[in-house]
Amino acid sequence: MGKSKGGKDLESPEVKSKTDSEDEIIERGNWSRKLEFFLSCLSYAVGLGNVWRFPYICARNGGGAFMIPFLCMLLITGIPLVFMEMAFGQFASCGVVSVWSVCPLFEGVGWAMFVVSVLIAIYYNMIIAWTLYYLFASFTKTLPWSFCGVWSSDGCFEDRAEISNCTRFGGVWYNSSCKTMDSVGLEEFLHIQNITNHSSLEHHSPSDDYFHKVVLDITKGINDMGEVRWELALCLLLAWLLVCICLAKGIKTSGKAVYVTAFFPYLVLTILLVRGVTLKGSGDGILYFLTPQWDQLLNAKVWADAAVQIFFSLSPCWGGLITLSSYNKFHNNCMLDAVLVSVMDCLTSVFAGLVIFAIIGYMANELHVGVKEVATEGAGLAFVVYPEIVTKLPVSQLWSILFFAMLITLGLGTQIATVTTVHTTLIDQFPHVFRQGRRSLILLFIISGSCYLMGLAFCAKGGMYVLQLFDNYAATYSLLFIGLVECMTLSWVYGTDRFFFDIELMLGSRPHWMWSIVWRFVAPLSLAVILIFTCVNFSPTKYDTYVFPAWADGLGFILTLTSILAIPAVGLFKLFMEMRNTRHSFLQCARKLLKPLPKWGPALKEHRLERATIDDIDVSAFESQVPLTISSVNGINSSFPHPTNSRL
Repeated sequence: MGKSKGGKDLESPEVKSKTDSEDEIIERGNWSRKLEFFLSCLSYAVGLGNVWRFPYICARNGGGAFMIPFLCMLLITGIPLVFMEMAFGQFASCGVVSVWSVCPLFEGVGWAMFVVSVLIAIYYNMIIAWTLYYLFASFTKTLPWSFCGVWSSDGCFEDRAEISNCTRFGGVWYNSSCKTMDSVGLEEFLHIQNITNHSSLEHHSPSDDYFHKVVLDITKGINDMGEVRWELALCLLLAWLLVCICLAKGIKTSGKAVYVTAFFPYLVLTILLVRGVTLKGSGDGILYFLTPQWDQLLNAKVWADAAVQIFFSLSPCWGGLITLSSYNKFHNNCMLDAVLVSVMDCLTSVFAGLVIFAIIGYMANELHVGVKEVATEGAGLAFVVYPEIVTKLPVSQLWSILFFAMLITLGLGTQIATVTTVHTTLIDQFPHVFRQGRRSLILLFIISGSCYLMGLAFCAKGGMYVLQLFDNYAATYSLLFIGLVECMTLSWVYGTDRFFFDIELMLGSRPHWMWSIVWRFVAPLSLAVILIFTCVNFSPTKYDTYVFPAWADGLGFILTLTSILAIPAVGLFKLFMEMRNTRHSFLQCARKLLKPLPKWGPALKEHRLERATIDDIDVSAFESQVPLTISSVNGINSSFPHPTNSRL
């Protein structure tokens, strides 16, 4: 067993006595306050998708009627999976790989989560970098995307309302003016119509041109990546520096950062909602968002979209929930946390929808078009539609700064938890290397530096196309597959009865039997259906009107397989090593690797003694973390000597 110079055990985190510091693990660390854990999970779950994806998905799938399948999927997949992962991480107090000592054959699930988190961390920070670019650009006398500059395309037009008015009354916009039959005559009008119908020129707003020609300077396709844009590279570097600052001292600093990343978005959303409802046309946008279309409930795709939205919004199977909960005190009520985080995430999505559609309604009114024609999702909403909207508001710089500052905090909340997952996994796997001195901080810089260098591909002129591939393939099919394997392993291989006993040790009461039904049948079936639906509805990746070539989607599937293949690869490696070391048969080794290792269990020894009674494990197999002179647990008395470095 390796020791540091001070004599501390480097294999197992050193812990104080429960009577001294309420189960605090010193070297690994715990949350300073329970609120910090809750806010971290909330910041992790509430991300950019709540603002730029859910409102559009809801409006497209029946408006207010969409809330019914949305809430149903929250109950049968969202809350159960969040609770499962929180309880799993909290019970063992270790990262996404180490925690699979519960079933060594499926340790690859942990490595798959690790790979997914790495891929997400690489590309997610690029979105924050774009947001930083816009935030800095907002500190100007005139917002640079409020007019058509020298950088604009021929189709750039500052007042699209004029074009809308022209076409609405039967005219044709041509050569910067509205041509009607009365003004130019029938023959000339038909000639102009013919020219415009065959013209490839499209009208763009200044904000659209600014994003694609100034910020991205985007190329025509993924075949042409172009050079790296140094402005974006600097913004990406700043984004990674912000992450490093928030994680400089582990969860002790990230726990303080979440007070900003959790509360600030709600403050800004409230301000934007108050301002939005005072704008003309906002009511039309809100009505479009909330008006139920009951016939949509008969559409299977609506229910599938609700399940997909719940699954990807709450972020189970990324590894973040397991990692964050692993820093909890052993008796924390993770069931209550799971319910509150899940419900708050869904309420935030609805709240954000009201804000976004109030403002979109105003935009539609200004352009004299329907709300449906303005509504969009993703980067188009954040970097094209909303920037255009703020140019029409008084003190537009203020609303621009508030909006992009909110997006930064939303993004950082998710990014911090994702990088924490990567960082914690490596520390827990290699404690001899990274737990000494400042090595943990050095590891953080190595992770950030490596991800930054790989992220420079997104800073190229064709970087948007690479980001679209990552967004479509890094954490979609793989997450559903990982979640399915995780759920089946914990509920069928390890067993819900054992898991219920573990939870009872932490919470003091046994979970309701309904959790067993959901974990064993409902959640796995739901994940399988979502996975099948996602595969059946596959379509080639596209950005705007550009459709990616087949080879690009091929690379995307390879990206998906990098995480999925970790599950069978690690399992086969474990089997090979076990067969080589023991000379036992394949089936004998497989049965052994399906059982928990002796080290599986809580971090504190008094809790491990309680856990040992159900599996009839030899207590002497446990490494001493909290030396006990006399420990009486469930009628078992054990004596242990006082070592010289005891903290009792």
